[in-house]
Parts: sequence; structure tokens; C-alpha cells
Amino acid sequence: MKHYDLIVIGSGPAGHKGAIAASKMGKKVALIERQFNRLGGVCLHTGTIPSKTMREAIMHLTGYRQREVYSELYRKNDTSRWMTYGKIAQVTQHERDLIHDQLERNGIDVHVGDAQFQDPNTIGILDHKGELSHCITGDKILIACGTKPARPPHMEFDGTSIFDTDQILQLDRIPRSMIVVGGGVIGIEYAIMFAILGVEVTVVDGRDRLLDFCDREIIDTLLYHARSLEMVMRLGENVTGMDRQRNGTVVVQLESGKRLIADTALFSAGRVGDVDELDLPAAGLKTDERGRLWCDDNFRTWQPHIYGVGDIVGFPALASTSMEQGRRAVCNMFNKVYEHVDQLPYGLYTIPEISMIGKTEHQLTQDRVPYEVGVARYHEIARGHISVDVHGMLKLLFHRETKKLLGVHCIGESATELTHIGQAVMALDGTIEYFRDTVFNYPTMSECYKVAAFDGLNKLQLDLELSESAYKYEEEKGSVETAAVDIKEAEAQEQKNLEEQKELDEQQKLVVAAKSEE
Repeated sequence: MKHYDLIVIGSGPAGHKGAIAASKMGKKVALIERQFNRLGGVCLHTGTIPSKTMREAIMHLTGYRQREVYSELYRKNDTSRWMTYGKIAQVTQHERDLIHDQLERNGIDVHVGDAQFQDPNTIGILDHKGELSHCITGDKILIACGTKPARPPHMEFDGTSIFDTDQILQLDRIPRSMIVVGGGVIGIEYAIMFAILGVEVTVVDGRDRLLDFCDREIIDTLLYHARSLEMVMRLGENVTGMDRQRNGTVVVQLESGKRLIADTALFSAGRVGDVDELDLPAAGLKTDERGRLWCDDNFRTWQPHIYGVGDIVGFPALASTSMEQGRRAVCNMFNKVYEHVDQLPYGLYTIPEISMIGKTEHQLTQDRVPYEVGVARYHEIARGHISVDVHGMLKLLFHRETKKLLGVHCIGESATELTHIGQAVMALDGTIEYFRDTVFNYPTMSECYKVAAFDGLNKLQLDLELSESAYKYEEEKGSVETAAVDIKEAEAQEQKNLEEQKELDEQQKLVVAAKSEE
């Protein structure tokens, strides 16, 4: 039985980066993946990489970016599916080969099969038949098994009419209409992609607001774009049933009594931990009702030698943050000092894309932080017109007194790239004045930072001028009031003096009269 310093369960972004980080520290590392050709996990095969590749292919094949210039010269056609899937296969193969090469170069042993705890330090490897193949032991264990789409037991998924986010990549046709159940990040991304292809899309979500962790103005802008694609939003509605009819259509029953009918339905209402075969109780662990694993700020579970990272531990469940979680967890378990960065960026590949870092206006208002907003709209930027995106915007939130940058929010072309400039300034505790004073290449989207900085600082300057004007007014008003008081006091003193003099005169008359009588 082989023994390792670290056993990593799962080869997605968190597990992959965690394994390499431990290897760089000189540790003996084993990585367990269900299938060898699935190295890279959900992120590479059914999640981030395929969906983003599909997004880019759809935008290219439909001429989405050029529509304002070339109108209907770009139109979707039946070959778009094959071209899109071919591109996905190409990108996936490249990334998988890269991951395999990195694991091999770093001397990481890859064990193929399902991982199953035998005890807190022993992991059994199950073959494709579910039988125990062999066991390995480890001093430390990193659980990065990821998640899978949630599937209510009363709904029948056939992969063609009713499907989840893992099955959507296998569709053999572009449907005429689609109901998307769940308005989270994944649901909205796919909903807008298919709307651009000309599909009639209806989004159903039980919440009154979508993506409530994002800036509200940014999401309002996204919904404006979505509705311009004739998407229908059914918010505050819960789904009670979903059935396929004999004619192939799908009927979605809502709690309110409404019935929605479409060719297809995508169920994207959350994900659950992929822990069915792990047998976590054997390791002294348990999950919540959605199969997520609890861990502390250092990613340590109830078992001090077992750590959890990635989607399995919950929000934000993004590939970028999962990579860093894997590295930090390994640093923590092997007492390796690292520089902790509090602010992590979020990127949503909707159309248009959204990215953010730091606080939102709603959070700052709740925290009673005095802040100001600087905004740059893409139609003000030359590059926005060149790139045919004049509807995007960059929003900077900064402290009114210290001018420290508190948040960056962007929607539009290159939003996920632009945010990193603000991220660097925030990490270095910089102020919005940096953007005012620095020089950006021209024409670039980065110029938005300078425009937004001037916008925000101009608001402060106007406020300062109004304050100074009010101060001068009060000062002048105070001077006038002081002068008036002085005059009144002088008049009162003069009156008093006159009365005293009159009294003296009366007394003098009395003295003179008395002497005359003598």
C-alpha cells in the first residue's frame, strides 16, 4: 500500500493547482480522478471551458459583435452546431494534454477510479465496476471532488427535451424555444447564448432579483440586454412540475398556476456535491443538504488533516477562486507562509460579460461607508465604438475622504479583463487618483478607468465647491450678525449713558435748589 504526503481527490482547478503546489514543496502527491480522459474535471469537460468556448463560437458564427454594423449579413445556420462542437473538442483536448503534462512533470501519481474513504487516512480506489482495486494512505487529504447538476427525483431527464447543464452540450439541434429553470450564473449564461441563436427563451426563477451578489445597476443593464433579445423573465415563480408531452413539447407547471410550454427545458437550479461514492462518514465527515462540505477559513474540515476546496465548499464556486483555494489549502496544511489577498474577482460570461471585485453600492450603504461613484460608459470611449460595444460601462466606488478604491464593477466587452487593473490597485491599497494621474494606451478599453476617475473626482470637487460656498456664506452671514449685535450693544450703551446723565442732572438740580433755600 503506497503512502503519500498528500492525496488529492479530483483533478479540477482546485485539485490540480493544489497537487502541483504540494509537489513544488517537495511533497509526495497522489491525485485521484474517476476517468483518465476526464482530467481537468467538470471545469474542462462540461463546465467552464466548454461553455465559454461555445459562447465565443456562437458570438462569432452569429456575428453578434458586428450586428450594429453589418445587420443581418451574419445569420445562424445548421452547420453552426458542428463548428461549435468541433471548437469545444479542440480546446478541451489542448487543455487536457496540458494538465497531463504538468502532472507528469511534477511527479504526481495519478490513480484512476472512484475514491472511497476506508478510514480517515486511507482511500480506496474503485474500478469501473465499483469494485475495490487498491488502497493508498496519506498524511493529508484534499477533497476537491466538485459538484454535479441537481436533479429533482420527480423530474424525468431525457437529455433531448428535458436536460441539465451537463447534457446541454450533447444537443443535436437548435430548438425553437427553451425554458430555463434557474436564473443563476450558469442558467443565465446559457439562456442568453441560445437567445442570440434566435431561440425563444423564458427564464424562471424563484427569486425576485437575479444574481443579487452583483451590483444592481449592472444586473439591470444585463436584463435590459436580455429583454432586447426578446427573452422573457418569470421571477418570483417556483416550478412544481416538468413533463414531456406526446408531441415532444415540454410543459412546466408553476406554483402560481401558470403553465409554460416550449420545445425544450434546461434545468439549472443549483448543483450538489459529487460525493456519492466517497463515503464521507467513514472519514468522520458529513455534508449539508446540498452535499457541500463545511470548512473553516483555512479550508480545514472537522478532521484536522482533511481539507476541502472548490465547488464542494460552496460560494463562489468559480474556477478562478477554486485554483487559489487549492493553493492556499496546501500552504495551510504544510505551514507554508503566503501573502493573503482578501479581494478576489468574479467573472460572469453572460453576453455582455460581467466582472466585479470589492464592495457593491448596496453593501457600502448598509455598512454606512461614505463613498462616491465614478462611471465611464463605453460610448464615451473610442475603443468602444471600434469594438462595436457602446452599451457597456465601468463603475468605480471609492471612499469620499481617503479616495481609496472600494469596488470595481464592469459590464461589456473585455469586462473580465478590465477588472484586473482595479484589482491590482486595490491590492496595493491605492486610490482613485492613480487612474487620474497615470497614462493608458489609446485607444483601449482601459481608458475607461481614467474617464471614470475624472467623473468621480469631479463630483467630489463640485461638492467641495458647494461646501466652500456655504462656508463663505455662513462666514459673511456671521460677520453681518456680529456687526448688528455690536450696533445694538452700542445703541444700548448710549441709551444707558443718556439715562445716567439725565439722572445726574436731576440730582444736580436738587442740590442747587437745596442751597438756594438755605
